[in-house]
Amino acid sequence: MGRGETPWPGATARRLRLARALAALALTLPAGALATACGDSPADRRPSRAAGEAAPTPPPSASASPRRPLSPAELCTTAVRHWAREALDGATPYGDYQSMGLSDRQYGVLREVLADARAVRSEQGTRAARSLIDRQARARCAEAYREGAPTRGPWR
Repeated sequence: MGRGETPWPGATARRLRLARALAALALTLPAGALATACGDSPADRRPSRAAGEAAPTPPPSASASPRRPLSPAELCTTAVRHWAREALDGATPYGDYQSMGLSDRQYGVLREVLADARAVRSEQGTRAARSLIDRQARARCAEAYREGAPTRGPWR
């Protein structure tokens, strides 16, 4: 690898997508920060309370309750759907399955789902293929993890 070259295929495209996402996020943050700094919040527009009046209780926020961890089957489904859609859209291969963050079991599911999705895309189109990816990823991951997570060794 020479100077200035990317370490693996597709790295430049991923960096570009990340830069675009960060730029879009940066455009939305200053507007919210400016409104808060200028005192234009719903609390500033609320009429003041009379002496002795109790403060209203705020609605519970979504971040107040901890999210439950995903099951192995749900993790598999999420990862397989992501990588199957990337591959179906023609993205440059990321590398081996470990660099994608997949286990051998998940990669097997990915290969099966992707093969079926490509066949459906050639016959029925991309929309049908994406729908198939969602259904098959969920079903095949549930089947692959019906007995739970692996209990021996990091690669099972």
